[in-house]
Amino acid sequence: MLSKLLPVILLIVGTAGGIGAGIALAPAPEETAEAPEGGAEKPEKAEEEEKDPSEPEEPTREFVKMTSQFVVPVVEREELSSLVVVSLSLETDIGMTEKVHAYEPKLRDMFLQVLFDHANMGGFAGAFTRSDMLTPLRTALREAAQKELGKGVHDVLIVEMTRQDV
Repeated sequence: MLSKLLPVILLIVGTAGGIGAGIALAPAPEETAEAPEGGAEKPEKAEEEEKDPSEPEEPTREFVKMTSQFVVPVVEREELSSLVVVSLSLETDIGMTEKVHAYEPKLRDMFLQVLFDHANMGGFAGAFTRSDMLTPLRTALREAAQKELGKGVHDVLIVEMTRQDV
Protein backbone atom coordinates (compact mmCIF):
# COMPACT_ATOMS: atom_id res chain seq x y z
CA MET A 1 0.00 0.00 0.00
CA LEU A 2 2.86 2.39 0.79
CA SER A 3 4.29 1.74 -2.68
CA LYS A 4 1.04 3.01 -4.22
CA LEU A 5 0.87 6.14 -2.01
CA LEU A 6 4.53 7.13 -2.42
CA PRO A 7 4.17 8.50 -6.02
CA VAL A 8 1.09 10.52 -5.00
CA ILE A 9 2.88 11.96 -1.95
CA LEU A 10 5.94 12.86 -4.07
CA LEU A 11 3.68 14.52 -6.66
CA ILE A 12 1.98 16.65 -4.00
CA VAL A 13 5.27 17.61 -2.32
CA GLY A 14 6.88 18.45 -5.69
CA THR A 15 3.94 20.58 -6.79
CA ALA A 16 3.85 22.42 -3.46
CA GLY A 17 7.61 23.02 -3.65
CA GLY A 18 7.32 24.37 -7.19
CA ILE A 19 4.51 26.74 -6.24
CA GLY A 20 6.43 27.92 -3.16
CA ALA A 21 9.59 28.53 -5.19
CA GLY A 22 7.61 30.44 -7.82
CA ILE A 23 6.12 32.72 -5.19
CA ALA A 24 9.43 33.24 -3.39
CA LEU A 25 11.41 33.94 -6.55
CA ALA A 26 8.80 36.06 -8.34
CA PRO A 27 10.09 39.48 -9.46
CA ALA A 28 8.97 42.48 -7.47
CA PRO A 29 5.98 44.29 -8.98
CA GLU A 30 6.99 47.18 -11.24
CA GLU A 31 6.37 50.68 -9.97
CA THR A 32 4.07 52.71 -12.14
CA ALA A 33 4.98 56.17 -13.40
CA GLU A 34 1.69 57.61 -12.05
CA ALA A 35 1.88 60.08 -9.21
CA PRO A 36 0.98 58.55 -5.86
CA GLU A 37 -2.17 59.72 -4.13
CA GLY A 38 -1.83 62.78 -1.94
CA GLY A 39 -0.35 65.04 -4.62
CA ALA A 40 3.25 63.94 -4.12
CA GLU A 41 5.49 64.34 -7.15
CA LYS A 42 6.84 61.48 -9.20
CA PRO A 43 10.09 59.96 -8.02
CA GLU A 44 13.22 61.01 -9.96
CA LYS A 45 13.64 57.53 -11.42
CA ALA A 46 10.27 57.75 -13.15
CA GLU A 47 11.24 61.11 -14.71
CA GLU A 48 14.29 59.53 -16.32
CA GLU A 49 12.15 56.81 -17.85
CA GLU A 50 9.87 59.39 -19.53
CA LYS A 51 12.39 59.94 -22.34
CA ASP A 52 11.13 58.58 -25.62
CA PRO A 53 13.24 55.49 -26.32
CA SER A 54 12.52 55.79 -30.05
CA GLU A 55 14.47 59.07 -30.21
CA PRO A 56 18.16 58.31 -30.84
CA GLU A 57 20.74 60.35 -29.01
CA GLU A 58 22.62 62.90 -31.09
CA PRO A 59 26.00 61.50 -32.14
CA THR A 60 29.03 63.34 -30.84
CA ARG A 61 31.58 61.59 -33.04
CA GLU A 62 32.00 60.80 -36.71
CA PHE A 63 34.18 58.45 -38.73
CA VAL A 64 36.42 59.83 -41.46
CA LYS A 65 37.80 57.30 -43.93
CA MET A 66 41.25 57.91 -45.34
CA THR A 67 40.85 58.27 -49.11
CA SER A 68 43.26 55.50 -50.11
CA GLN A 69 44.90 52.42 -48.68
CA PHE A 70 48.37 52.11 -47.21
CA VAL A 71 50.78 49.62 -48.77
CA VAL A 72 53.54 48.47 -46.44
CA PRO A 73 56.45 46.33 -47.66
CA VAL A 74 57.62 43.61 -45.28
CA VAL A 75 61.34 42.88 -45.65
CA GLU A 76 62.98 39.74 -44.27
CA ARG A 77 66.67 38.96 -44.73
CA GLU A 78 67.12 41.96 -47.02
CA GLU A 79 64.40 40.69 -49.41
CA LEU A 80 60.80 41.70 -49.90
CA SER A 81 58.74 38.88 -48.37
CA SER A 82 55.22 40.32 -48.46
CA LEU A 83 53.08 43.40 -48.84
CA VAL A 84 50.51 44.47 -46.27
CA VAL A 85 47.58 46.60 -47.42
CA VAL A 86 45.79 48.59 -44.70
CA SER A 87 42.68 50.79 -44.81
CA LEU A 88 42.19 53.24 -41.95
CA SER A 89 39.40 55.46 -40.63
CA LEU A 90 39.58 58.07 -37.89
CA GLU A 91 37.01 58.45 -35.12
CA THR A 92 36.78 62.19 -34.52
CA ASP A 93 34.60 64.84 -32.98
CA ILE A 94 31.76 66.01 -35.22
CA GLY A 95 32.89 68.61 -37.75
CA MET A 96 36.50 67.48 -38.20
CA THR A 97 36.07 65.87 -41.63
CA GLU A 98 37.38 68.89 -43.53
CA LYS A 99 40.37 69.25 -41.21
CA VAL A 100 41.22 65.55 -41.60
CA HIS A 101 41.10 65.83 -45.39
CA ALA A 102 43.12 69.07 -45.34
CA TYR A 103 45.86 67.38 -43.29
CA GLU A 104 45.65 64.04 -45.10
CA PRO A 105 49.09 64.25 -46.80
CA LYS A 106 50.74 64.87 -43.42
CA LEU A 107 48.63 62.15 -41.76
CA ARG A 108 49.50 59.66 -44.50
CA ASP A 109 53.20 60.38 -44.00
CA MET A 110 52.91 59.92 -40.23
CA PHE A 111 50.79 56.76 -40.55
CA LEU A 112 53.18 55.25 -43.11
CA GLN A 113 56.11 55.85 -40.75
CA VAL A 114 54.23 54.11 -37.92
CA LEU A 115 53.31 51.22 -40.25
CA PHE A 116 56.90 50.91 -41.54
CA ASP A 117 58.24 50.86 -37.97
CA HIS A 118 55.69 48.20 -37.05
CA ALA A 119 56.75 46.10 -40.06
CA ASN A 120 60.45 46.51 -39.23
CA MET A 121 59.82 45.27 -35.69
CA GLY A 122 58.20 42.10 -37.07
CA GLY A 123 54.65 43.24 -36.39
CA PHE A 124 53.36 41.83 -39.68
CA ALA A 125 55.08 38.45 -39.38
CA GLY A 126 53.26 35.28 -38.39
CA ALA A 127 49.83 35.72 -36.80
CA PHE A 128 49.87 39.48 -37.30
CA THR A 129 46.12 39.90 -36.63
CA ARG A 130 46.30 38.83 -32.97
CA SER A 131 45.06 41.55 -30.65
CA ASP A 132 48.37 41.69 -28.76
CA MET A 133 50.07 42.48 -32.08
CA LEU A 134 47.52 45.08 -33.20
CA THR A 135 47.02 46.96 -29.93
CA PRO A 136 50.44 48.69 -30.01
CA LEU A 137 49.89 49.54 -33.69
CA ARG A 138 46.48 51.11 -32.97
CA THR A 139 47.95 53.08 -30.07
CA ALA A 140 50.84 54.39 -32.17
CA LEU A 141 48.48 55.38 -35.02
CA ARG A 142 46.14 57.20 -32.60
CA GLU A 143 49.04 59.06 -30.99
CA ALA A 144 50.35 60.11 -34.40
CA ALA A 145 46.92 61.44 -35.42
CA GLN A 146 46.46 63.28 -32.12
CA LYS A 147 49.90 64.83 -32.49
CA GLU A 148 48.82 66.39 -35.79
CA LEU A 149 45.09 67.03 -35.24
CA GLY A 150 44.75 67.31 -31.46
CA LYS A 151 42.48 65.58 -28.96
CA GLY A 152 39.54 65.75 -31.38
CA VAL A 153 40.79 62.39 -32.69
CA HIS A 154 39.57 59.61 -30.43
CA ASP A 155 40.76 56.54 -32.29
CA VAL A 156 42.24 55.21 -35.50
CA LEU A 157 40.31 52.21 -36.77
CA ILE A 158 41.90 49.49 -38.87
CA VAL A 159 39.06 48.87 -41.31
CA GLU A 160 40.82 46.35 -43.58
CA MET A 161 44.16 44.58 -43.48
CA THR A 162 45.56 41.97 -45.81
CA ARG A 163 48.99 40.48 -46.33
CA GLN A 164 50.12 39.18 -49.71
CA ASP A 165 53.24 37.04 -49.63
CA VAL A 166 55.49 37.46 -52.68
